[in-house]
Amino acid sequence: MPLSQMGIVHTVVGIAAILAVIVLLWQDKQIRLDRSLAKFYLVGTVITAGSALVIYRHGGFNTAHGLAVLTILAVVAGVIATKVDFLGGLQKYFVALCFSSTIFFHALPTATEIMTRFPADAPIVNSLQDPLLLKTFGIITVVFFISLALQMNWLRKQA
Repeated sequence: MPLSQMGIVHTVVGIAAILAVIVLLWQDKQIRLDRSLAKFYLVGTVITAGSALVIYRHGGFNTAHGLAVLTILAVVAGVIATKVDFLGGLQKYFVALCFSSTIFFHALPTATEIMTRFPADAPIVNSLQDPLLLKTFGIITVVFFISLALQMNWLRKQA
């Protein structure tokens, strides 16, 4: 099934955001709001998540839509946490958790779309319940938590 105009915008902005966050994490090991590239990533992420809320390829409101809502909430909470000191010494960890979670929330539906669409004539998986897709989710989850632990440890050492 070809992408709609909204699907194209969603995909292009989402890919740009993913590329931006790769650069950010490579350079800074975190998403710092004082970086222009981080602002680009977060705005792109909100646009991607917002546009996901109007895409219904797999029927009605589903898990991907829930992840889009969580993404927007994580960005808002992270931005607020950078502006208002309400957690004391835990603030930098909370901000990192919020912003890094957006990567996780991107990765799951991205994997789903890639695996259910490509190759076009015979997608890798045919169902959202396919064991290969579920294993992919597991791997993404494990990689996220390991990365998050490494990031938190790195932040701790920065003090």
